[in-house]
Amino acid sequence: MSTPLPSQELGAFLRAHRELLQPSDVGLTANSRRRTPGLRREEVASLSGVGLAWYTWLEQGRVTASRQVLEAVARALRLDPAGLRHAMRLAGHHEPTGPLDLNGSGDLASTVQPVLDSWPTSPAVLLDRHFDLLGWNTAWSALWGAPEVVPADRRNLMWLMVAGRQLRTVLHDWEPLAMNVFQHFRAQAGTSLSDPRTGEVYRHLDEDAPQLRHWWGCHSVAELTTRTVVVEPPGIGRIQLALSSFHPVDDPSALVLLFTPRTAEDHSRMTALTDRPLRAVTGLPERHAG
Repeated sequence: MSTPLPSQELGAFLRAHRELLQPSDVGLTANSRRRTPGLRREEVASLSGVGLAWYTWLEQGRVTASRQVLEAVARALRLDPAGLRHAMRLAGHHEPTGPLDLNGSGDLASTVQPVLDSWPTSPAVLLDRHFDLLGWNTAWSALWGAPEVVPADRRNLMWLMVAGRQLRTVLHDWEPLAMNVFQHFRAQAGTSLSDPRTGEVYRHLDEDAPQLRHWWGCHSVAELTTRTVVVEPPGIGRIQLALSSFHPVDDPSALVLLFTPRTAEDHSRMTALTDRPLRAVTGLPERHAG
């Protein structure tokens, strides 16, 4: 028995969801003579804004769909975010363009923020697919500086790693981690280099860290790997943190970074750091300091 091609799997997946829907689910009136289970192909095509012949070919695995068209089909079929992600992967679109929130399930940052706050002595941050900071906890601000004082267009992890003062001041051996962050971003942004925000991030890096211009022209990629990070905040002493990362289920293109104290002594020093009044440290180069 041969293995179905991804396009055939996509067609079967869409057909199965079409047959599960009733006309009333999408605001249509059912005909008493209807014999087709679920929706008809022409109904899905009309709801999606595509031609009947093309949609028929899509279910038959004979054509490929763009991301935008597949999103329209997904809305017509009432796919949930997990279903849309699966359809995107079957169509060859491995990188989502953002949170796949078809049904208004809420803002990712507000959903994840309580998780970040549950780690009072472990710096944690939520990043979107551009590595822009969406949320952070008190421990992150205490160690790396308060992100809210950084201009929104530069509130980006790569920018903070290479152009911000605070992070480089307290982080030992910052370059390997900064390079790994950039390589991971390049791997993730590979299919969306023409994205406006991706281009804006590169321009800011080029403007504010011109000495690292050879990094932006590099084509190497890598995963952001687990490692021990050593920091030394003024007046606190040396702290070892275990860096780990994971993707929120609601948006696999987003990323949570977590820096966990490795020992009881490290935990004690992070507690002392977070208990101190938060100073207004911008971590900005002079040209961007308020």
